[in-house]
Amino acid sequence: MSHALQVALEELGRDLLRMGTLVEDSIGRAIAALKGRDVPAAEAVIADDDRVDRMEHEIEARCLNLLALQQPLGSDLRRVGTALKIITDLERMGDHAVDIAKVVVRLGGQPLMKPLIDIPRMAEVGQTMLREALTAYVDEDKELALSMIQRDHEVDHLYGQIFRELLTYMMEDPRTVTQGLYLVFVAMYLERVADHATNLGEWVLYMLTGERKELND
Repeated sequence: MSHALQVALEELGRDLLRMGTLVEDSIGRAIAALKGRDVPAAEAVIADDDRVDRMEHEIEARCLNLLALQQPLGSDLRRVGTALKIITDLERMGDHAVDIAKVVVRLGGQPLMKPLIDIPRMAEVGQTMLREALTAYVDEDKELALSMIQRDHEVDHLYGQIFRELLTYMMEDPRTVTQGLYLVFVAMYLERVADHATNLGEWVLYMLTGERKELND
């Protein structure tokens, strides 16, 4: 590997970490806005989505430029290709943070039907998955990439638990149906965040081994 290629790949890794941090922050802010019924904070999350989109385009341009000028081979080529896949999943995770923020806006500050416990827990696990998947990319850590499997199972379990609990509330009191459905949507968006984080783990494994492995069968 040439020195120029090594420097370019290191810069690419830092760019991915920056984009991941931005997405992780958006998810956290959206959940905080939901817990506090803070509509202005939710609107700020929605407005900031343009930053995620711009970063996706910038990293994509960097990858294409690197492919054209450095012509990486083997594992270096897989590293660049993996980055192109990762930014797509990161952008979609950012979209789900926006989806959650839009729920907050629609709720309009109304009191929550129940204290939020499992939904913030889902968000925390999803954020951890995102952070660790990108660390696995930068550090070339196969075991960390594989850890997405167990964490995804945890998120799926929480989603099922939330769905059943909210369904019980809605069946017992029809007045809770509208908000209950919105909270189910939030849980669904977080479950998808975890699925995208699992995709990141799969792409890291591809980068390291040259083989595609499904982690959420």
